[in-house]
Amino acid sequence: MMNLNSLKPAVGAKTKAKRLGRGIGSGKGKTCGKGHKGQKARAGGYHKVGFEGGQMPLQRRLPKFGFRSRTARFTAEVRLGELSSISGDIINLQELFDANIVSKSIKKVKIIASGKIDRAVTIQGLSITQGARKAIESAGGKVVN
Repeated sequence: MMNLNSLKPAVGAKTKAKRLGRGIGSGKGKTCGKGHKGQKARAGGYHKVGFEGGQMPLQRRLPKFGFRSRTARFTAEVRLGELSSISGDIINLQELFDANIVSKSIKKVKIIASGKIDRAVTIQGLSITQGARKAIESAGGKVVN
């Protein structure tokens, strides 16, 4: 049985700290393994990551490019014309899944005014553009949030 008071770190996991500046015989005396003079021998003497001695660093020399939206994977646009393939009168995210218009990974859908809709449908819980809203309402449908 194991008790909390018997827990110990694995062998070799904890190493003793180097004792610097303790005489010639230690091998780490006088300059303490830092060599002679220079920035790295000084107290607090170190430069930031990517510093190149005043030269324009690589991450600033290269151009910026690209952007990968974190929400784009989970959002989709649906055209008005695609809604006609759904048989029901109420259109929500589940109906779009069932009709295979959007994949199961989609969490947000926006309906855009592309194509025509000629029957009255009720849009439920989906965002919609102004043009698409006009087209749906002129066909006798409505938008419910």
